[in-house]
Amino acid sequence: MKKFILKKEEPKIRPEDYSIPYSELLNNEQLKAVFFDKGAALVIAGAGTGKTRTLIYRVARLVESGVDPTEILLLTFTRRAATEMLNRASSVLDDRCQKVKGGTFHFYCSHILHRFADKIGFPDNFTIIDTSDSLEVVQFVRTSLNLHKKNKRFPNKSTLLNMISTSVNKHLDLRVVVMEEYPQFYEQIEKIEEVAKGYAEYKEKNFVMDFDDLLIKTKQLLEQHNDIRVKVASSHKFVMVDEYQDTNQLQADLTRLFSSVHNNIMAVGDDAQSIYSFRGADHQNIMAFPGLFEQTNIIKLEENYRSTPQVLMAANNLLKQASYKFDKELFSSKEEGELPALVQAPSEHDQSRFITQVLLQLREQNVELNETAVLFRNGRDSYDLEVELNRKNIPFVKYGGQKFTEAAHIKDVLAHVRVLVNPMDTIAWNRVLMLIDGIGPKTAQDLFEWIRLAKNPYDLGMADVVSKSYIKQMTSLSKLLQYLKKNDLSVSEIIDELVGYYRVFCEKRYDDYPKRLKDLEAFINISTGFSSLTKMLEELALDPITATAVETEEKEKEEAPLILSTIHSSKGLEWKHVFIIQCLDGIIPSAYSVDDPEQLDEELRLLYVATTRAKDMLYYTYPMLAQSVYGDYFTNPSRFLKQLDENTAEKWQLEEEHVESIGGSATNENLLNS
Repeated sequence: MKKFILKKEEPKIRPEDYSIPYSELLNNEQLKAVFFDKGAALVIAGAGTGKTRTLIYRVARLVESGVDPTEILLLTFTRRAATEMLNRASSVLDDRCQKVKGGTFHFYCSHILHRFADKIGFPDNFTIIDTSDSLEVVQFVRTSLNLHKKNKRFPNKSTLLNMISTSVNKHLDLRVVVMEEYPQFYEQIEKIEEVAKGYAEYKEKNFVMDFDDLLIKTKQLLEQHNDIRVKVASSHKFVMVDEYQDTNQLQADLTRLFSSVHNNIMAVGDDAQSIYSFRGADHQNIMAFPGLFEQTNIIKLEENYRSTPQVLMAANNLLKQASYKFDKELFSSKEEGELPALVQAPSEHDQSRFITQVLLQLREQNVELNETAVLFRNGRDSYDLEVELNRKNIPFVKYGGQKFTEAAHIKDVLAHVRVLVNPMDTIAWNRVLMLIDGIGPKTAQDLFEWIRLAKNPYDLGMADVVSKSYIKQMTSLSKLLQYLKKNDLSVSEIIDELVGYYRVFCEKRYDDYPKRLKDLEAFINISTGFSSLTKMLEELALDPITATAVETEEKEKEEAPLILSTIHSSKGLEWKHVFIIQCLDGIIPSAYSVDDPEQLDEELRLLYVATTRAKDMLYYTYPMLAQSVYGDYFTNPSRFLKQLDENTAEKWQLEEEHVESIGGSATNENLLNS
């Protein structure tokens, strides 16, 4: 009997039939994006224009219109961002929004690769290594090739890994990367290529992948297996990508592959906030999007809800200097504010004195310190200010620092987890074994060779290379691993057992072990949220916890601190008051960028990002006199500030307070107190 398949009709809902009053909650351009249904759309979302809000309501609208939420893919640059968006979409509509596929490119690619691992010659229990593990592998390869003993200076492990990763993310031959970015090492290019080859072979042999591999192998899988591409892409009726200006070429290719069946793709981003080329992000991706997808609809979000009109005027004037951009003009309905201040300080120290005095004035006006941020191009730009803040007892926090999963004691416990999941993980075994007294690199390597060939890799007491000096500790480790492997325990129960075993090592290795043990207790609690060890390793590798529990606990007890941050780390954040310091030629723009039009444009975008962090008041500051190893020299303010005329920014000149007599003084709000 011949069958005829009746296609399921798409539900048709009139705007007035929706439960959410979209037209009351969104402006016209946001509405266009939210109700966009078919084809490709590029949403150019200026700073503070409600980009996240637009994505949230589009998810809710699609689900409310009858789209199966599992057929919606939302790609973001952090898992946290995706989770928050879907939580907010659920609060707007209902829990159906939680079924939307959301996460990072790396996380979603990992999901695909685990599903089709056999097609790429990997077992489905392959592990993902983070940056510190990758560095260890590179060093292992470097050492095995005896390159650490070369008479001529050879790149260290960090430089080598950067070379390899840059080559992958920028789609450039390794030789080109070394020639353009590390010319001092080009005469050793053959040896560098040997390291890259050894690094790749190690990963293949031990069934591990780094972050770059997740993207590369997914792209290869989808391009080489058309049936899998169709299967994967068919499951995405709608694809949305957040922060598209930060994608690299691989991510742009994956976006095209993920949406290749239904062709319903929406990229949201701001070309003016593309500032991560050093991470491999390609500004050309967002500019080329309309050419990549036929009949792309361009929607511009220009109404800013963050900043005063005066701050936006400065931002718009800065952006006019960009040579390659989408034209847009940010505007705001907020009340008029003060003109941004263009502050010329006699010296760097005077710049620091000015900032601390303004901060103390704001404190007297009951403005919380954490409502203010000081932004800068490089971490070293704030050193003088940090000294002055300490002198004035003004608490501050500087963005950055060690991630939770990069702390040595956490990595030690995670190494035990990794050998349970993947007994062929050399780096993990090396870390586990070298905790034991008497086991060094050579012995650890010999033990791993036995483990690789053993029927039961966890029965370490049977290894013929085990010495009497550490047989007792090896037996304890062996019993623990076999017990954890054989018994059906929850993730938190396994972590609890491992922490109990590790406690003695922690107390022996670290003087501050009480704090570290608190971290480990917190880790046990964190582990309750994972359904499997594989899932836990995957999520912690792809989206690390950013601070230890101890650090967080201690900070919460203090006064909310002032924020010091590099401009790169400030993206996506906002404060009432913002200082942008060291606005000098040679710093912003960087001296290395002035001869490269593309890099110069990115430096301009960097200052634009910093400018648009301010809600109410903005200060551009720079010293007239700077210091170097060669002595003092006169500076030039950033060339980008020349676009800010008297109608856009008010010039401030700092002067020393002059006291003429007891009881009388010359004072001014813009003057420095002695």
